[in-house]
Amino acid sequence: MAGEPTVEVARAGTQRAQETSCDLVIGFGGGSALDTGKAIAALLTNGGDPLDYLEVIGRGQPVTKAAAPYIAVPTTAGTGAEVTRNAVLASPEHRVKVSLRSPLLLPRLAVVDPELTHSLPPAVTASTGLDALTQVIEPYVSNRANPMTDAICREGMRRAARSLRRAYENGQDADAREDMALASLFGGLALANAKLGAAHGFAGPMGGMFHAPHGTICGRLLPHVVAINVRALQEREPESAALRRYDEVGQILTGKSQATADDAVAWVQELGKALQVPPLSSFGVTPEDFPLLIEKASVSSSMKGNPVKLTAEEMGEVLERAV
Repeated sequence: MAGEPTVEVARAGTQRAQETSCDLVIGFGGGSALDTGKAIAALLTNGGDPLDYLEVIGRGQPVTKAAAPYIAVPTTAGTGAEVTRNAVLASPEHRVKVSLRSPLLLPRLAVVDPELTHSLPPAVTASTGLDALTQVIEPYVSNRANPMTDAICREGMRRAARSLRRAYENGQDADAREDMALASLFGGLALANAKLGAAHGFAGPMGGMFHAPHGTICGRLLPHVVAINVRALQEREPESAALRRYDEVGQILTGKSQATADDAVAWVQELGKALQVPPLSSFGVTPEDFPLLIEKASVSSSMKGNPVKLTAEEMGEVLERAV
């Protein structure tokens, strides 16, 4: 599949599945392919059009029937879509990416084989890996964090911290590929049972407005989101547990017991340089786009998990730093 799955792709795929009397769906590929398969499996049994069920731009009707049996086989290490209960679809018409969301969308079986990722080129390894990293950091500090997601986020951060750069530099490093496959899986489990945050809150709208890899957007935004979140928490909620958690993120990423949130920011920025993450301006994002991005991000599902409610000015500062 080229690029993000669209509403039209899901619509056409469902029609093809109906015409051939499919009763089982297999998704094989990156997050886009897996999400498309989830949408098709749900539409096969529930009927109707994707817009009947999509949030934000659609009618938001609930999925009431179990999706057709679905097997998800990821070939990248990033989205964790094989264990999430939503299918992200792009609507070029609305210039946004939104979700078809229900527990009934969970795949029946997830087959996670790190060897399927060995042939990923470095740029894809970097982009998908940064998504995985973001998805084990944001749920850990989110306002829906819980003991179960805490455990898998800590382990996911450790694995991504030691192996993302190694997998980028040597795609045949089996241990690094296994670490990243697990970090991706853990990220999917974490976001499905907690929430994400501002990096993903921006990434959805931005991915709908610009042709940019989702993970690259997340990786570029992540250090700035952490820095602005920490400052906002210190100013408005100095007793928040998220401040301690951001320090723990720094300790896990750097391997230093005295590290702080500032060290986490520096570590992620240094990783971005090593993985050659470009500024958002390289994808056409300009300050003129900020008001619309802020408006769309403010109502996104992911933004609701951010550990502190950011002001429009703070959100603009995140974008300013990332451009």
